[in-house]
Amino acid sequence: NWGDPVLPSAISTVSNGRLYYRGRDAVVLSRTATLEQVVELLWGGPLDAELSGAGSARPGPAAALAALAQLTATSPPSLGRSPFVLRKDAARVFHAVADALLGPGAGPAHQRLANHLGRPEAADTFRRALVLLADHELNASTFAARVTVSTGASLAGGALSGLAALNGPLHGIASNTVLALAHDIEPDPSGVETALRDWLGEGRVVPGFGHRLYPYGDPRAAELLRAFDVPAGYRALLDAADAIIGDHPNVDFALAALTDAYGLPPDAPLTIFALARTTGWLAHMQEQINSSSIIRPRARYIGVPLQLYDAEAAQGNP
Repeated sequence: NWGDPVLPSAISTVSNGRLYYRGRDAVVLSRTATLEQVVELLWGGPLDAELSGAGSARPGPAAALAALAQLTATSPPSLGRSPFVLRKDAARVFHAVADALLGPGAGPAHQRLANHLGRPEAADTFRRALVLLADHELNASTFAARVTVSTGASLAGGALSGLAALNGPLHGIASNTVLALAHDIEPDPSGVETALRDWLGEGRVVPGFGHRLYPYGDPRAAELLRAFDVPAGYRALLDAADAIIGDHPNVDFALAALTDAYGLPPDAPLTIFALARTTGWLAHMQEQINSSSIIRPRARYIGVPLQLYDAEAAQGNP
């Protein structure tokens, strides 16, 4: 159910089936830009320091949640902080998330991600993925982050809200369902249409295909799938889905295919997604704070009839 609330934003938008970051085509940017360069575009200023933290002993999404919770407990409210100071705060939050997700290391985000995942040869593919996933208008996790900081809470608190929302199976870990489907058909790619019909026959939606913002196909997925050798099972799944449901792959499919193409761990899609999207959350949170407004939607009541208050009767008047 898409619709209200609609918030004004100058950060990103989807128009005519294309994603734009501050007016620039995200797919075009992904061909040459680094995540750090996209941060400068989205935040209106550079990321202060190179990624060079000590990292977590057990890096991953769980460590990122813990790091943000700890940082939230010690961070000052965002209310009244200048744009310059907010950018400093944003850099601190981003580095904390990167350190928790990737462990010890230094260098640009995509190189550090490639080293963490044990695939240095895939660094450029990861660079593309990070840029394509940096922001996506007012999605669920971004809205959660904006709502949080609209109360004056810290950027760390907003990022914690965003990461919690990203952990949902309908958002940041949707690729896991694609992985499950792909592994179901992996032993016999020739039987993919049968497997897909069985999946549909069980009342399950085929994951990794379709996106309401992109009726003619998710450009992020199309671009990312061109950057690596897509495994045979995924190619068969693409053909079968086109024949049976007529939908195009979305970025969740592309992340799952990337994971299997390079033999990455199952939490790799969420790690990539969280590292990239943290930059978008931080851009949106700074924009929200600078607007000096609280997000307080109204509810459309659909409960039992109201017992209307009668002031005269309550006072005992005839």
